[in-house]
Amino acid sequence: MAMAKLVNILLTERGMKKKELAEKIGISSSNMSGKLRRDNFSEKELTDIANACDATFTGIFTLNDTGKEIK
Repeated sequence: MAMAKLVNILLTERGMKKKELAEKIGISSSNMSGKLRRDNFSEKELTDIANACDATFTGIFTLNDTGKEIK
C-alpha cells in the first residue's frame, strides 16, 4: 500500500488534520499536501510522522496504545 494512504489512515485513526501533523513535524501544510499527493516521504519523515501520532513506524504503523497495525 502507498505510504500516503497509510499516513491518511493514521491521521483518521488519530483524528488529526494534515495541517496539525505538518506543524508537529515542522513542515508547511502545503509541503505536507504535496508529499501526500506525490507519495513522497523519506524514512525520517515517516518516523517523525509516527512519533507525532504516538505510533511506531517499521515499514508499517503500529499504534502504541492499542497495538493495531496500519498497513
